[in-house]
Amino acid sequence: MASDPRVDVQNHVILCQSHFRLDQYSLRFRRFDGDWSPVVSREVFERGHAAALLPYDPIRDEIVLIEQFRAGAMAAGCNPWLYEIVAGVIDAGETPQDVAHREGLEETGLKIQFSKLIYDYLASPGGSSENCHVYIGCVDASNTPEFAGLTEESEDIRIHVLPAADAFVLLNNNKINNAVSIIALQWLEHRHQTLRRDWQQRLEQSS
Repeated sequence: MASDPRVDVQNHVILCQSHFRLDQYSLRFRRFDGDWSPVVSREVFERGHAAALLPYDPIRDEIVLIEQFRAGAMAAGCNPWLYEIVAGVIDAGETPQDVAHREGLEETGLKIQFSKLIYDYLASPGGSSENCHVYIGCVDASNTPEFAGLTEESEDIRIHVLPAADAFVLLNNNKINNAVSIIALQWLEHRHQTLRRDWQQRLEQSS
């Protein structure tokens, strides 16, 4: 946690430490008028920082999405099997790009040939510290398996390879309802033809 002179943390306790962690802060902060706020209590969900990646094949003009069960969607009363891009938590000693490439291989069976960082964003800053680094990665989707995931992490993943145009239809018809996937797909939709041309040229030059 970075220190900031505009924030005065008076107490910090860990309320729960399990698969994730829940912290409680008693703090005050500088108001816009220059005075200090009253001391307030805030809980912060600590799940670590994450990296995510949208696999894209510029030769075939295909996007790779994954589908898996999500307990949070179940608790929200939504369909708990979501269409997503690949993602994972960043462990100590890893770079966000390392994680994005590793998760791409684990969750799709595809090697990421190269990637581009498109956004860093705070997932839910009102109650979570998570910062997500979002990449788009170049893949060859011609031999994508149907299923993937690590058994030791209880992952059960179905892989979908879609023409880019079909993925954008899903996006714009509200069939994809998680933030990181929406962010990555909207980024690609707005830059689709330019990125495809640039990556095709890059692949041709490296062959």
